[in-house]
Amino acid sequence: MRISPARRAAIERTSVTLLVVVSAAMIIAGKADQVAFQYLRNSVMDAAAPALDMLSRPAAAFDAAADRLRGFITVYRDNVRLAEENERLLGWQQVAMRLSAENAELRDLAKLVPDPAISFVTARAIGDSGGAYARNVIVNAGRDNGVARGQAAMTGVGLVGRVAEVGSRAARILLITDLNSRVPVVVDGTRQRAILAGDNSARPSLRYVDSGGTIRIGDRIATSGQGGVFPPGLPVGVVATVDSEGARVEPYAALSRVDYLRLVDYGLAESLPNPLAISARAGKRAESAVGGPPTLRR
Repeated sequence: MRISPARRAAIERTSVTLLVVVSAAMIIAGKADQVAFQYLRNSVMDAAAPALDMLSRPAAAFDAAADRLRGFITVYRDNVRLAEENERLLGWQQVAMRLSAENAELRDLAKLVPDPAISFVTARAIGDSGGAYARNVIVNAGRDNGVARGQAAMTGVGLVGRVAEVGSRAARILLITDLNSRVPVVVDGTRQRAILAGDNSARPSLRYVDSGGTIRIGDRIATSGQGGVFPPGLPVGVVATVDSEGARVEPYAALSRVDYLRLVDYGLAESLPNPLAISARAGKRAESAVGGPPTLRR
């Protein structure tokens, strides 16, 4: 049966009016008797709880199954990735084993003498001293701690200097910036050899550079091993300036803020001449030249 437009509009107006009346009645009833209304609400909630629980179980089961599926996918991807990494590592293992065998054969053919054991002593800077050494540091470790003259003084970033004098409980470190410091070095990359000479400034200079070589700003400087003072390869600094007077090197270590030093024994201390012995020999030659020890004039 077809409903006329006028009757449909009347039904809609009546429905809206009825809903408004019912809502108002519920609000008034809730305000009038909150205990009864709350009891009714709780009763409806209790009656609907089993149905809601039954409806929520499939959703929870679906979520759990989705989590397990995602876990399986993750485990599968991790397994594939680990298998690929394992295959790469096996390849590198073969390369390392081959290189190790070749290295052993080359050492045997060359009769290479192994490097001596390296030992070090960590010391704290306790002061600076003047006099003949304009750029030096005194540390709180000496002969009793295993410190010997000629050992390399280093920080975690590079060479600082060498042990110049040793006492029982203290030692004097001659810095690479001191006027008396001369360190044979090499320019990393070009392998040009030079002498790093200190002049009491913050940046020592490069002298006696190989002819035909070019020094550029940014070139890294390391010890060359010549002269038997330091082993080759110790980091020293980087070329900071290049001008008509030569190149100057910025040390890696902050020499103005030295707190702790590592005094490393590379087994080269015995190759250094003893200054006391040199002075004694010079004195004997002077005495023999003048016919006896010098005397004071009256």
